[in-house]
Amino acid sequence: MPDPDWNADLARYAMSRPFLKEQSIWSVWIYRFGRRIDRRPAGMVTRLLTLFYWAMYRVIQTLTGISLPKEATIGPGLRIWHFGGVVVHPQSVIGARCTLRHGVTIGNRVDHGPVPIVGDDVEFGAYAQVLGGIRIGDRAKIGAMAVVLRDVSDNMSVVGNPARVANREKGPFTVVDPPVHEGPP
Repeated sequence: MPDPDWNADLARYAMSRPFLKEQSIWSVWIYRFGRRIDRRPAGMVTRLLTLFYWAMYRVIQTLTGISLPKEATIGPGLRIWHFGGVVVHPQSVIGARCTLRHGVTIGNRVDHGPVPIVGDDVEFGAYAQVLGGIRIGDRAKIGAMAVVLRDVSDNMSVVGNPARVANREKGPFTVVDPPVHEGPP
């Protein structure tokens, strides 16, 4: 049974034999496999496949350092550059064609707290932390080592700890404070 999400993921790894060259694809594959199992009708085969999934998930998680649980909602075309230290909360929502680099965490700030919703075409720099019930807009860029605790609008780039909006106009980035909105216009 073809899986268009997996095909979109695989297309982002534009090299031949990515399973031998990029360990991160192992985690993406086991994630998509788990999602396909969840769509199957209940029964003995589904239970056996679920047991196989959990065994493989733990092995791949240990080998790669990537925690990508099947309960998370991730759009097609996920790309994880490098591997190690990537943690995605099971309730997180990640849009299509997103890119994660090593050390990225997408999760909650407190036990049982809300988790981020990430738009489409978002890029996360190495060791970026996106925490809490926030929304990351489409085509946003999260800088390396940024700690994002507030919403990020579409097409915005944020850097720093805590993350601040960065504008680029004819030269190096300039970090600017986000506009303060104090009620209706």
